[in-house]
Amino acid sequence: MPKLKTNKGAAKRFKLTATGKVKRSKAGMRHILTSKSKSAKRTLRKSGLISKTHEDSIKKLIPFG
Repeated sequence: MPKLKTNKGAAKRFKLTATGKVKRSKAGMRHILTSKSKSAKRTLRKSGLISKTHEDSIKKLIPFG
């Protein structure tokens, strides 16, 4: 049986929570920030969760969390 390999691109983008959900960072905080409101930028700073439909496929990419 071959070793399981972690997808490094996915490992840099996603983290597993203690309950097994997949955490992600929100898009839109790289550039063109002057046109965005303060409250919009504040909400983008917080992390989000992956939807249930994509959760299984991402968990396969990061088997060891």
